[in-house]
Amino acid sequence: MDPKIYLGIDNCFASKRWVRPAEWLKLIRSLGLRYIEASADTECDPLYMGPAFTRDWIMAVQRGCEEMDMVVKNLYSGHGTYATCGISHYDGRVVRRFRDGWMKAQMDTARALGAGFGFFAHGFEELLLQDDARYEEALDRLCDVLANLARYAKKIGMAYVGLEQMYSPHQPPWTIIGTKRLMREVYARAEAPFYITADLGHMNGQQYFARPTEEYIRRNIALAREGHPARRVWMGTDAARALYLAAAAGETDENAAVDAILKDVEAHPNLFSEPCDWSIDAWMRTLGCYSPIVHLQQSDGKSSPHWPFSMEFNEKGVVNAPDVLRALAASFEQADDPAMPPKCGEVVLTFEPFISTAGCTADLLDDMKESVAYWRRWVPEDGMRLSEISDLLKQE
Repeated sequence: MDPKIYLGIDNCFASKRWVRPAEWLKLIRSLGLRYIEASADTECDPLYMGPAFTRDWIMAVQRGCEEMDMVVKNLYSGHGTYATCGISHYDGRVVRRFRDGWMKAQMDTARALGAGFGFFAHGFEELLLQDDARYEEALDRLCDVLANLARYAKKIGMAYVGLEQMYSPHQPPWTIIGTKRLMREVYARAEAPFYITADLGHMNGQQYFARPTEEYIRRNIALAREGHPARRVWMGTDAARALYLAAAAGETDENAAVDAILKDVEAHPNLFSEPCDWSIDAWMRTLGCYSPIVHLQQSDGKSSPHWPFSMEFNEKGVVNAPDVLRALAASFEQADDPAMPPKCGEVVLTFEPFISTAGCTADLLDDMKESVAYWRRWVPEDGMRLSEISDLLKQE
């Protein structure tokens, strides 16, 4: 596969500021971009807006795109769906309402625009993380919902639908192996493609949930005995943490506690990451070819701050465009996996700039112009083939 590559932007930055389609379309055009990911937060949430307004919004977007030579490539869920357990809710009524009343409604909107759809709309409550059997049951139910959505996307003729990877145990998929497992399971159940969105800042939380070794456990017990606060100490379950604290307080034998913690770790593999899960390069090399949407953000490697790619932030950031593109190209060189969906025919590299409530909009727009100029060095034309970009990289 030699996919087409596009440079686009999520209009989430326009939320509560430039809210009419004609406004954000014109603004994005001024940044030197044609391709857009429309966020539900920028006045197209099916729950808040309702079907009548949504029909008018679609027509306004279509009219604006025609007049300004713009394209809405994808729709994406926003903060509203992120704030709830959503399609992993403990009550099936909520799951069905989310699946049919929100997700499918938004997919209908995406289809009307000829766009793809990406989302994240679930969370695993804490009690599921304490019981591996209950966790597996919840994951099984989630896969059923995702398969239902994949079948619906195929039925209505959408280009693709996919789920964003996250970076903590309560928001799966958050590890490479877990993401591949989920994609394979959904693909098998749906008999329809289902993809992911790789976000370049979503590989930073995994480092805080690394699988504890014996050395790590003993070191933290010693530190706790010396009076250091137990901050960012990850043992997995509440039971394992209780064992660690009891050993630190001298209430139980350290050797027995270490053995019990390690056994608990083995019983709950879903709570721990491996070093590859902390790596942008590993994610992109392994799963980039299954990511029709890639969210671009500069990052410090410790969080997901959604920094721009301006000179100021590139100097302190860890995301390097050529490295990302080389890893993406490597992913398409992998042998086909029949258990996975077909590799993507296109990848939309999508800026996802956030701005705080008190942020300066002028600064944001200046930073975004710099960001576009930075990535245009390697993606000078939208729709060019990844092989052409690889050739440009070889000339550096």
